[in-house]
Amino acid sequence: MTQKALDLSIVVPVYNEEESLPELFEWICRVVDEHSITTEVLFVDDGSSDASWSVIMNLRKSDSRAKGIRFNRNYGKSAALQTGFQACNGEVVITMDADLQDSPDEIPGLIKMIKEDGYQLVSGWKRERHDPLGKTIPSKFFNGVTRMVSGIKLHDFNCGLKAYHRDVVKNIEVYGEMHRYIPLIAKWSGFYKIGEKVVQHRERKFGTTKFGLERFVHGFLDLISVSFVTRFRKNPMHFFGTLGTLSFLFGIVVTGFLIGDKLYSLSHHLPVRDVVDQPLFFIALVAIILGTQLFLAGFLAEMIIQVNPKKNDYLISENLGIDA
Repeated sequence: MTQKALDLSIVVPVYNEEESLPELFEWICRVVDEHSITTEVLFVDDGSSDASWSVIMNLRKSDSRAKGIRFNRNYGKSAALQTGFQACNGEVVITMDADLQDSPDEIPGLIKMIKEDGYQLVSGWKRERHDPLGKTIPSKFFNGVTRMVSGIKLHDFNCGLKAYHRDVVKNIEVYGEMHRYIPLIAKWSGFYKIGEKVVQHRERKFGTTKFGLERFVHGFLDLISVSFVTRFRKNPMHFFGTLGTLSFLFGIVVTGFLIGDKLYSLSHHLPVRDVVDQPLFFIALVAIILGTQLFLAGFLAEMIIQVNPKKNDYLISENLGIDA
């Protein structure tokens, strides 16, 4: 049975954050109670190896607004967010990290931008960050490239504190490591009203960061991937077919030129060089073969998308307060 929509759902991915969870939940409850916001807090335990799930169960026992989903193993932040999006019931959905670096005091302002200002997605901007230069400088470069590619004028695509209208989270898919590019996915899904809010960035109180410098390398690879998948997953032949046509035509034109040049030379009794002795012939041959393969790849891709395989089939071992 589907629950009546609440004012707010808060989705919190959790990975080994047992120390911060009680304080985070108490802080969230204090803020929403002050503003009379009906709320559910969905903690998605992404295969934690510490006592995070036990803490979530205790929070659930003390307050029914705490709900939990536990993965059988670690799938990553994108999996946690997508599963939380599928399970949430709020009119507005807010995501935040579990490490207390995102402030729940931002919740009323984010809700206002969604419900009153008409934004469909609002991304936090940690203008003043409490991170080392080794993290902030690559982040600025990464965000600059993403702005250029996407055309979305956000300063911090990777900020975990974001707010969404319910329609957005129910109509997008986040998989792999695509959580960094939710604004792009939303935009290319038809949700163009994307805003930004300066938010407080707090120093980490417990534990250590779960991300290293390798995430920036992965981030650029993911940017290429999400750009391609989002633009061409419904019509892959447009991509492969265009490249295949250009490659095939180049090969045919070059081959025709070489054969025509030989025939002209023979008819005018000029010195003749065998076509197969010319490197340009082999380049043209490769172009024809490559063009044919690209066409075949496009046809296969068109057939594959008709199957519509599930991308988010995660094994959940337990849940608390989530309707099946």
